[in-house]
Amino acid sequence: MSTTTTMAELSGLEGSELGTSGWVEVTQEAVNLFADATGDHQWIHVDVARATAESPFGGPIAHGYLTLSMLPVLFTQVLTVTDTTMGVNYGLNKVRFPSPVPVGAKLRLTATLTRVEEITGGKQLTFSCVIEREGGDKPVCIAEPVYRYYGGGA
Repeated sequence: MSTTTTMAELSGLEGSELGTSGWVEVTQEAVNLFADATGDHQWIHVDVARATAESPFGGPIAHGYLTLSMLPVLFTQVLTVTDTTMGVNYGLNKVRFPSPVPVGAKLRLTATLTRVEEITGGKQLTFSCVIEREGGDKPVCIAEPVYRYYGGGA
């Protein structure tokens, strides 16, 4: 399920669940690339043999910030605003990582639009986002991202 809407219709969606993305697998290659990009090469992420032998998670896990960085790709599957000229990530109000993400896990996002505010040239949107792991008993990430959408005559 996903939502397609216009800038003018966004305010009417405040408080609504927008949908759920498809599943996306977290691979060891993605974890290694993220480690290279951020300089975070902690063994629980990149040393498969050591993580399997010594980690309380039974193998390597994704970085929390890698999980968070998946928001944009998952979010595009949940909300489409057809008449924007651009959107920007304005920030995050809150982020938590209640559960680890083992390499090989599949994740998906469910998003709710919690607040719509008028800004010059567009709207500022605050969301409640939950990223879950397939077969997991609790979310792997809970976040409140804030995006700004421009265009649509707003």
